[in-house]
This record gives sequence, structure tokens and C-alpha cells, in this order.
Amino acid sequence: MLSTRRATAWSKRIPGGPDGRRIVAAALVDRIGSGLWASVSVLYFTYVSALTVGEIGTLVALAGVVGIAGAPLAGRTADRLPLTRVLIATQLTRCAASLALLTTDHFALLLAYSALGSLGDRASSTLTKIYAIRVAGTERVRYQALHRTVANAGWALGGLAAAGALAVGSAGAYRWLLVGDALSFLACALIVLRCGEPPSPSRTVTTSRDAVPAARPPVPWRDRTYLAYVVTETVLFIDDAVFKVGLPLWIAHTSDVPHGLAPLLMVLNNVMVVALQVPLARFGATTAAARYLLLPLSAVFALGGAAMALSATGGPLSAALLLIAAAVLFTLAEMLHATISWELSVALAPDAAQGTYLGVHGMAQSAQRSVGPLAVTAAIATGPLGWTALGTAVALTCLVQHRLVRERLAGSSLTAVGAPGRH
Repeated sequence: MLSTRRATAWSKRIPGGPDGRRIVAAALVDRIGSGLWASVSVLYFTYVSALTVGEIGTLVALAGVVGIAGAPLAGRTADRLPLTRVLIATQLTRCAASLALLTTDHFALLLAYSALGSLGDRASSTLTKIYAIRVAGTERVRYQALHRTVANAGWALGGLAAAGALAVGSAGAYRWLLVGDALSFLACALIVLRCGEPPSPSRTVTTSRDAVPAARPPVPWRDRTYLAYVVTETVLFIDDAVFKVGLPLWIAHTSDVPHGLAPLLMVLNNVMVVALQVPLARFGATTAAARYLLLPLSAVFALGGAAMALSATGGPLSAALLLIAAAVLFTLAEMLHATISWELSVALAPDAAQGTYLGVHGMAQSAQRSVGPLAVTAAIATGPLGWTALGTAVALTCLVQHRLVRERLAGSSLTAVGAPGRH
């Protein structure tokens, strides 16, 4: 009874009313499904589809490249069509793409279906962000923190369920995990179906009596400041590659460190995000505060790179402790940057083209999935000096972004208090 009351009280703290809570619930379901599939996708293509290592690498890489286009396409569409309908269509597309993987072992078809799923994944991420911004209004930073906390919890739950299925190790178990992933997208579409259409600063309904707009909305592709900002964002999303590629490979090539430490560091990452993302979000509750956070973020990235470098210079115990410290630092960087990125990407986007701008911003995370692993593997190949250089480069990028957005924000009235929301 007490736990039920606590859950109810916690849900009421979610900004955006019932629709805000429904989108958070959809995020939980979405991430549980993604957690089921992400940890076994390579194994599925290996043992069920019988693809070679080269084919799997090509499939993952090309699907990721196609996925980059999902964010700008979604953002542009969100400025022109009802957001809930587009989000439902995207989730149904992801569901169909996942189920289609079960129908064939042909490489070309698997590539096409994986690319469609990747496109839908990046599109749904951008559309969910736009919906959250519109429905949460002035509380968008707090909403982001709660949304991210729930999403990480869902990812962990999905991963634990997948681990249980992996103990079976049969082709049937892999197929059922893929079915579970597909059903999660269908469930998300049904949840969104109950959501109302949020107010949009960039989409209005006009009649024949309305005057024709005097000017076209701004275009992000001609906005040099915003494009430069997106480029710096691609670098600052490096924490994703560090946890998925950098730490596991670095541990695998460090003979003194037990390989079992790698999954434990991923668990540590998830636990920290679930526990600390909401408390940390209060430090970036306004646009000015979010920009200021780039300074401590710079130091955290530099220290994270240094800890990775030093882990190769000592004995087994010191190496393990330094790797744990590095994981803590990069998780802290991940949480700080999530708050900064959410706020600045909105504050820098004009109301008249908010969806289109946020779609372009969404390309940063997608591009990082292709570029990030290359940067991290280069650091590993170079050794301790490479990790030091990587941490320093990302730290300097924080300072570049801090200066880059200064003039734009100084001439804008957009803050968390005056943010676009319920107009």
C-alpha cells in the first residue's frame, strides 16, 4: 500500500499533467524493449541469421548511417503535421521493422529492415523530445531528468530480462526477445494514442481569411551558429562510445584487470543515472545555468580521460579503481551534458521552426554513433597518451561551445522561465 502511494506521488511530480506522465510511461516501455534487443542483436544475426562478422559489421554501420536522417526528417515533419500522429506512425514503423527481421535471413533484406528500424529509432527519439518540450513548458529541464531516469531504468530491466534469456541460448529465445522488442513499440503507439496534441509554437491552423505569412520560418541549414553548435554536440556525446566501446575494449586489452569488470561498470552507469539525474538537473534549470555547467563539464571530461590513461600505469587493484573512477566521471559528464544539451538545443532554436531545429540537433547523437567508436578505438590504439588527448579535446570542445552560444543567448529572451511551452 505504501509503495503504491509513493508511486502515485512520484507520478504526480512529472510535469505536463496526464499527457506528460503517459509519455514517460511510453519511454519506460520503449527502453525495456530496446534493452531486450540491444544486448542480443549481434548474437541474433550470428546464430539465427548466420551472418558473418563482416556482414554484421556492415549491417550495423550502414543502418546507423541511415538512422542519422531520422532526426531531421522527424523534426521537419513535426512542424507541419500533428505530433501525436507522427509519433504513432513512427512507433508502428519500428514495430513492423522489428517483426520483419523474423521473416528472412537474406543479408540485403536484413540490412533494409535494420536501416528502417534505425531511422524510426532516431525519429522517435526526436519526436518524443519535441513532445516533452511542448507539454512540459517551463518545467522542461525537470521533465528531461525524470524522463531520462525512467528510460535508464527501463533499459536496465530489459537488459536483465535479456540476460535471463541468454542463459537458454536457443534460437527461439533470441526470436522471442525480438518479438518483445516489437511489441514494446506497439504498446508505445497505444499509449501515445491516448495523448492529446500539445500546443505548438511552429505549427498553426490557418483559413482562407488568414493573411499569408510575410516571411518563411528560419532554416537551420543556413544558421551557421546552430550548425556549429551541433558539431560540438557530436563531440560531447562521446560518453556513449566510451561505455559501449572504450571501457570494454580497454579492459579486454588490460591483462591485469578482470574482464567481468566491464558489465559491472555499465550497471554502475545505469544506477548513477537513475539515482542522480533528477538532483543534478536543478543545476541547469535555466538557460544561463545550463551554459555555465559547460565549465565544470570540461573539467570532468579531462579528469575522465586522465583516469583512463592512469589505469594502464599501475597494478591490478589501482587499475580497477581508476577504471571505476573513470566510469563515475564519464557518467557524471553524461548526466551534466544531458541537462545542458536539452536546454541549450531548445533555447537556441527559434519558435517558428522549433521542430526542424531540434531535428537537426538530433543528428549529433546519431553521428556520434558512427564517429565516436572510431575516436575511442584510436585512443585505445595510442595508449595512455591517446586517452589523455581524447579527454583534453572533449574538454576544449566544452569551452568552445560555452563561447559559441554566448552571443546568441545574450540576444535572446529564451530561458527556462520564458521557454516555449503552453502558449
